[in-house]
Amino acid sequence: MVDVPPAAGSPALPFTPDERADYRSIRDSQARDYEIQERHMARHRQATPDLYLRLLAGLATPHLGFPIDRLDHSLQTATRALRDGRDELYVFAALFHDVGDAVAPANHPEAGAAMLRPYVTDDLYWMVRHHGSFQGYYYWHFLGRDRDAREKYRGHRLFGFTAEFCELYDQAAFDRDYRSLTLADFEPLVRQVMSRPRNFVPD
Repeated sequence: MVDVPPAAGSPALPFTPDERADYRSIRDSQARDYEIQERHMARHRQATPDLYLRLLAGLATPHLGFPIDRLDHSLQTATRALRDGRDELYVFAALFHDVGDAVAPANHPEAGAAMLRPYVTDDLYWMVRHHGSFQGYYYWHFLGRDRDAREKYRGHRLFGFTAEFCELYDQAAFDRDYRSLTLADFEPLVRQVMSRPRNFVPD
């Protein structure tokens, strides 16, 4: 058995992998059931950074025809932001801004933003959620789409913030010759940020 730190206000109890709650409907559940589940969830949360890092690493293939693969693009985006003096939450958001592509390529900005929301500021969440429309300014006209789709957000207080992210870091991060930091270099930052969730988002 492995001891896991309990939730605030709960007694320290040993973790037993086979232990499970005992109810047939949530209406019939008891406090004891949630003590059991919380011990399992504590271990699950400890492994979440590994899951995020694996998803990001998976963007290395396929390259989908881009000048560099999507992992390298993510690393280059984050490296540029870091070298520009951005804070750790901004760099974290830059690193994972396209992670939604691993699970929801048809809607990667919103999927990625949902994954990052517990760990970043509301401003960074908005930036990641809407960066697709802002990035589209640079190339959507080649695909017969409206490059000015971002204009629907003109007047929003984060329009300039998000446009700046795309201009300085996202759209610029396809340079084969740029020397980016590695995923291993960013791992301590990732674990540090994810060790202290900022927001509980129940729905």
